[in-house]
Amino acid sequence: MSRTRLAAFLCLLLCLLAGHGWAEETYSFDLEEFAKKRFTWGGFVEAKGEHFEFNEEGAFALLNQYEDPRSTLNRFTSTLQLDGRFQQSLTTLNWLFRTWAAQDEAAWADDFVVYTGYASIKASPRLTLNLGKKTWKWGKGYAWNPVAFIDRPKNPDDPEEAMEGFIVAEADLVKSMDGPLQTLALTTVALPVWQGVNEDFGAINNVNVAARLYLLYLDTDIDFLYYTGNSRSTRFGLDFSKNLAANVEVHGEVAHIPTQQQKVLTESGSLTTREVSDTSYLAGFRYLSEQDITTIVEYYHNGDGYTEDELTRFYREVTDGYSLFQAGGGETLLQRAANIGQSGYGRPQVGLDYLYARITAKEPWDILYFTPGLTTIVQLDDGSFSLTPELVYTGFTNVELRARFTWLIGGEETEYGEKQNRSRLELRLRYFF
Repeated sequence: MSRTRLAAFLCLLLCLLAGHGWAEETYSFDLEEFAKKRFTWGGFVEAKGEHFEFNEEGAFALLNQYEDPRSTLNRFTSTLQLDGRFQQSLTTLNWLFRTWAAQDEAAWADDFVVYTGYASIKASPRLTLNLGKKTWKWGKGYAWNPVAFIDRPKNPDDPEEAMEGFIVAEADLVKSMDGPLQTLALTTVALPVWQGVNEDFGAINNVNVAARLYLLYLDTDIDFLYYTGNSRSTRFGLDFSKNLAANVEVHGEVAHIPTQQQKVLTESGSLTTREVSDTSYLAGFRYLSEQDITTIVEYYHNGDGYTEDELTRFYREVTDGYSLFQAGGGETLLQRAANIGQSGYGRPQVGLDYLYARITAKEPWDILYFTPGLTTIVQLDDGSFSLTPELVYTGFTNVELRARFTWLIGGEETEYGEKQNRSRLELRLRYFF
C-alpha cells in the first residue's frame, strides 16, 4: 500500500469513527453553526513561470546535462493546495493536499501529495492524541532547523512553504501553572518505517520514537528534543526563543548525533564510509524597526557537512569524468560521480558554515500593498553565496503577486560556483480562498 493510500485510509477510518459518535447524538441541525464551527477549509491556486540560466561549466550542470547540454530553460507550473479541518465532538480531522503540474522545454511532470492528513482526539483537557500524517516544525530557526529530527528539511530559499509530513501516532500532554515555569508540555511520537510507509525516512522494518519536552520558563520558549530508532542514528537537541523587547527576538538550536555513518571521497579517489560524531548549531535574531523593516539573521554550523578539500575532490571527480566523456571514453566516471553525489555531496548546504540574512520592508515610501525584500545565503568556508531580491504586491483581494531573481555567485570549486543554475527568474501569482 502506498504512503498516500495509507494516509487516505487512516483519514477515512477516523471519519467513520467520528461519524459513529455523531450518529448517536440528538441535535438540531444548524447549517450556519456547522459551517462556522465544525468545518473550515481554504487554500490557493498558483501559476508560476520560471526562467533558468544554467552554469554550463559548473559541476552539477556537467553531471546532470552531459547528454543534453543547454544554457537556459523555461518552465510553467500550476498548483492547487487545499487545507481544512472538520471537528465533531472530541475528534478533529485535519488535512493539507497539494497537486501540481509543470511543463518545460525538456519534460512534463505532475504529482498529487497528501502533505498532512490526521485525526486529533482530545482525550482530556490536558491530553491530545494524533494519528495519521503530519508535520511538527520543531526548532526555532527560520532558514534551518538542526533539531527537526522527524521533519523533512526546509528549503532555505522558501522556508515558509508547507512541507510533507510522515505517518505517525502521537500524544501531547500539556500542563499550565503559575510561577516562573508557566507551561510544561510533553510530545511523544511513534514513527514506523515499513514497506510502503515512511520509506523515505530511513531504514525499513523499524518503529522509531521521538520526544519533545517544552517549557515556557520566565517568558522563554525552551525545547529538549530526542530521537532514537534503527531508521536513523540516535540524536539529542535543545532550542530556545526569547523576546528581548517587543521588536527583538533571539533564538538558537543545537543538535548532537553521537555516532553516524557518512560517505566521503578520499584523496585516493575511493568512496568510503566513516563513523563521525556530529554537532550542528544555529543562532539568530529577528528585528522589526520603527519603519516596519524586518531583519532576520542566522548563523548555521552544519556538523554533517564536508570541508572545502572534500568538496573540491568531488568537483574534480565530475570535471575529470566529463573530460573523459568528451574524449570518447564513455560515461562510467560520470555515472560514478552521480552515485557519489547521491550519497551526500549533492544535497543543499553541503558545507560546514553558513550565514543567512533576509530584509523585508512593508509598504516603503507609503506605497500601499508593496513589500520588497532581499535575501542572501553565504557559504562562509569558500565565500560563495546566493542573492535574491524580490517584490511582493497584495493590492488585489485574495491575490499575491511575487517576482524574484536569484543569482548564484562563486568561483571555480566553490559550492555556489558549481551549482547547476547561474540565475533564476520567478514570477508567481497566488489566489487564496
